[in-house]
Amino acid sequence: MTSLAAAYARWRASRLGRITDAIEHREMLRRCSPIAGRKVLDVGCGDGAFSIIIAMAGGVVTGVDIDEEMLNAAKANAANKGASVTFTSADTRALPFQDAVFDVVAAMSMLCLVRDRETALAEMARVLKPGGRLVVGELGARSLWNILRRIRGLMGARPWQEAHFFTPEDLRSMLRRAGLRPTAVTGAIYYPPHSFVADLMSPLDSLFARIGTFGAAFLVAAGDRPVQTEEIPERGKVERAFP
Repeated sequence: MTSLAAAYARWRASRLGRITDAIEHREMLRRCSPIAGRKVLDVGCGDGAFSIIIAMAGGVVTGVDIDEEMLNAAKANAANKGASVTFTSADTRALPFQDAVFDVVAAMSMLCLVRDRETALAEMARVLKPGGRLVVGELGARSLWNILRRIRGLMGARPWQEAHFFTPEDLRSMLRRAGLRPTAVTGAIYYPPHSFVADLMSPLDSLFARIGTFGAAFLVAAGDRPVQTEEIPERGKVERAFP
């Protein structure tokens, strides 16, 4: 059986993988910004590709994953790139950090494979500082990629047998239930999963994103943690941001 780390390496070496990764990482980094000098947690970091990008942008990065083989690949990749990242083994449902320690928490294509997504999101919100931001990049439900992945799952391909695909409404609702204030959900990867078509259509991806999220294989949602709540008897609880 091919290892997950080897499968990631093959994907990133392929033409389709390079094009797709570049767009997804760009959109994630844009929603995480500003990064320089800030403490960032990359949850489900895998082989460390996005952790390395954050570190190269000036973030103080910790990457966590439960798969030791992926963590070993992440450490090797960071060393090859000269990127300073702390990689730690952790279950996303019980993160080994105190409350409110990170300025930014990022999770990329991770919740789709986690059964207890609500607990994982609650944990990410817990370790986020007041005023901080959680950025989630996930697989879109309304795309050609989703249809093909579901077919592959029916044919026995893992992990698509149990993977969950999201709508923008799903992501906004989950962020609210985690106690965060959602911002806009944006889309990316509007081309089908074919390298030739990706070459032709990827330069237009930002244009399609302006039209809406329908057809996007990748969705990016962000939620901000309120800075402070204050009790006002005649109006109930209201959120106020203080410097």
